Amino acid sequence: MAIMITDECINCGACEPECPNTAIYEGGAEWTYGDVTGTDDPTPNGTTGFFSEDHFYIVPDKCTECVGFHDEPQCAAVCPVDCCVPDPDHEETEEELLAKKEKLDEIGR
Repeated sequence: MAIMITDECINCGACEPECPNTAIYEGGAEWTYGDVTGTDDPTPNGTTGFFSEDHFYIVPDKCTECVGFHDEPQCAAVCPVDCCVPDPDHEETEEELLAKKEKLDEIGR
């Protein structure tokens, strides 16, 4: 499953540079997925819009839980308030996460 950032986020920004998929954005910032942006056409999984105006957020279509890069999600490993948690709305198998990583490799994140 993808990781999500809860409302307990203190906006420290420690998670953002750790993400190998550039899936983490500051609140209110426009995200990208290849040539698609948060306000353009949806990603292949239908994602559009912003996820948070107030705190950092993760675009689920870009989150692979660091599968293919690290042994654990790096955002969760560096979060000082433990607000990077599994997103129950985006459950995926390891095979699905690896396939997502390959797709991101193709489109250039």
